[in-house]
This record gives sequence, C-alpha cells and structure tokens, in this order.
Amino acid sequence: MNETAIEVRNLHQSYGDFEAVRGIGFEVARGELYALLGTNGAGKTTTLDVLEGYHPPTKGEVRILGHDPVAERDAVRHRMGIVLQEAGFYKDLTVGETVAAWRRWTRDALETREALGKVGLEHREKVRVGQLSGGERRRLDLALAVLGRPEVLFLDEPTTGLDPEARRNVWELIRGMLADGVTVLLTTHYLDEAEQLAQRLAIMHQGRIVTEGVLADVLASRGTRITFRLPGFAGSDLPYAPGLARRSVVVNGDAFTVETDEPQEDLRLLLDWAHGRRLELGGLEVRRPTLEEVFLDVAQTEGVAA
Repeated sequence: MNETAIEVRNLHQSYGDFEAVRGIGFEVARGELYALLGTNGAGKTTTLDVLEGYHPPTKGEVRILGHDPVAERDAVRHRMGIVLQEAGFYKDLTVGETVAAWRRWTRDALETREALGKVGLEHREKVRVGQLSGGERRRLDLALAVLGRPEVLFLDEPTTGLDPEARRNVWELIRGMLADGVTVLLTTHYLDEAEQLAQRLAIMHQGRIVTEGVLADVLASRGTRITFRLPGFAGSDLPYAPGLARRSVVVNGDAFTVETDEPQEDLRLLLDWAHGRRLELGGLEVRRPTLEEVFLDVAQTEGVAA
C-alpha cells in the first residue's frame, strides 16, 4: 500500500491573470495531520479546492490516495470527507433527519446514531438544526464528513467562530479520527490549533510555501533568540558579529536581542564577556521564536520581498 495519502507537485492555480497558487509542493503521509497556514489570500482554500477535485490544476499534479481527484473522481470521492469554512443546513430539519438525508448519497454510510455518536451529538438527534449552538453545528459538519468512513479528511477553518471550550471539543474529535488512521489536511488561522494538532505544517504567503516541516524545524528556521538588558551600558564591544553564521543584534535602549543559529556558542561568549567586565545581564532569556512570531515574520518579510 502507498504510504502517501496526499501528493502535490509544482501546483499552480490561476483565475484569469491572477495566479493564486504559484508552484507549491508537499506530501502528507497516511494517518498524519498536516496544517496549511497562511495569511488571508495566501492560497490555502484554493489549494484545498484543487485537492478536493473541484478544479483541475492550471499546472502541476495532485494525487489523493494515488488518484487524480478530477480525472478519477469516482475512484476517490467516496474516500474523502470535507468540512468547508461554512456549511449550509436546513434549519427546520432535525439533526437526525439531516444525517439521514446525507446517508442517501453516501456509499457504505455509517448508521445515523453511530455517526452522531462519533461527534458526541447522539443526544441531540431530535433537535432542530436551527436550535444548535455554533459548536454543535460544527460537530454536525464533522459527522457528515465522516459519514462515509473517509480515509482522507479536509478541514477548512473548522473551528472559526467557536468559543475556547467548543474548539477544544473539536480538537478531541480530530484526535480521535487520527487515532483511527484518518489522514487530515487542516487549514486554520488559529496557530495554537496547528501547534496542538499538526505533525507537520507549512506556512503559505502570496501563493507560495515559505517554510515547511515539523514544528521544531519551522521554529528553528528563524533562529534562537537571546534577550537581556544592560542598564547604562554604552559600549559597542558585544562579542557578536552580524553576518557571521546567522547572527543579528537588535538594540532598543538598554534591551538587546540576539538572533542566532548557534545559541550555545553565542551564550557562552556572552556570559564570558559579561563576567570579564563585571556586568550583570538583566532578564537573560534564551528561547526559540513562537509560531506566531514566525508567522508574522513570514507575512512581513516576504510581503516586502514580493
């Protein structure tokens, strides 16, 4: 069996003269959750539309479970589950009636009670959809997405607008699907969601993937930061040389920030230097940037470079 569930090679997608996706590529293994992050208009939803088989790529190649999702749609459609950013329901139907209606067009569908049980909605089966909370409607979205026992699940902003408790409930549902071996491709604006759920992630900007990998690698791509304060220090002999390896030094009053690819060596130099001058480094801290900092750096730096 092919252990790769999703393959994207040199994908381009254009609408007239506008190129929404500009030559991206990635793979997602079976049973993995891969998060696709990016600024508004980065091309995330366009990428999902192509993978889901709604549009053929302008250029490049995509494969879902080894099949072209457009040319071989019949071979793959029933093996995919999809949760869109916004789903439309008939508010006057009950939850159970909604699932029953979807079952008519779903191959090898779960029984209604079983599908609702997977998302914790079995107690709401006889409630009208219009009476559900936002979190419950999102659970209903997920129930319909898993109704056909999908091998690949596409989640486009699945927790947008939900309160923190409802979001975490959805996270637990997603973790349960991963435990069952489902492959998940997730887009989200909530960076903590990606940190909690994703085995690997990519950050898109203006139609391109700027950085990709496991979380630790993505964070390491922007260097480790050493911060400290030196009140009253007016010297310029810090033991750092911008341009050596990948170091940079930012000074803001008495606050210093050193970004480096060699934190252990730079920290040793800094402590030896301070000890030799009888200086105290106030608030000394060594840390990698957060995912939010990397994301904002991508948006700002790549936006200027584009």
